[in-house]
Amino acid sequence: MTLPSSIPLMPVEPVTLEGRTVRLEPLALGHLDALCAVGLDEDLWRWNTFPVRTPEAMRTYVETALTWLEHKTAIPFVTVLKSEDRVVGSTRFANIDRFNRHVEIGWTWIGRPWQRTAVNTEAKYLMLRHAFETLGCLRVELKTDVLNERSRAAIRRLGATQEGIFRSHMITETDRIRDSVYFSIIRPEWPAVRAGLEEKLAQRYP
Repeated sequence: MTLPSSIPLMPVEPVTLEGRTVRLEPLALGHLDALCAVGLDEDLWRWNTFPVRTPEAMRTYVETALTWLEHKTAIPFVTVLKSEDRVVGSTRFANIDRFNRHVEIGWTWIGRPWQRTAVNTEAKYLMLRHAFETLGCLRVELKTDVLNERSRAAIRRLGATQEGIFRSHMITETDRIRDSVYFSIIRPEWPAVRAGLEEKLAQRYP
């Protein structure tokens, strides 16, 4: 299919996003040791269809993300805690549709010591702001395992709207057939979502 020349494709390039607590840096193989130091934790991958339990699996995880970046279907990051200049997790834009201007935020994990802190909230805020205000997205998608109530609640707290359940969507490592819950935020909703996230972040800072 030939795309209309009047509609520019959404840019897909590595970028650094910086907030008060976290810095999202472009993922690279040079981050492998730092990711292994905090990420080879069985509990982090409980709901992931392909758990990462070894340094070799983490290398594959990173290499896959970089391949997606090369194909312009993802923009992967490491999540850096600024106060310690320490990698504490990873996240990415993925399933990027450059023509229709939408992305998915996912593949997110954070080491257990930094969960339930400002880290995840600010990282999501930075990504959503970049998606809507720089990339010009029309929608941002998020999904999770239907059984992962904690993740579903966290996505709702962002201000996302649950759209529906994709039944028999994925096969997990244990051969369980997973249903996935899809959420989205669309461009007209972003100002209210942004205000809500900024209020949440303000409550965490003295």
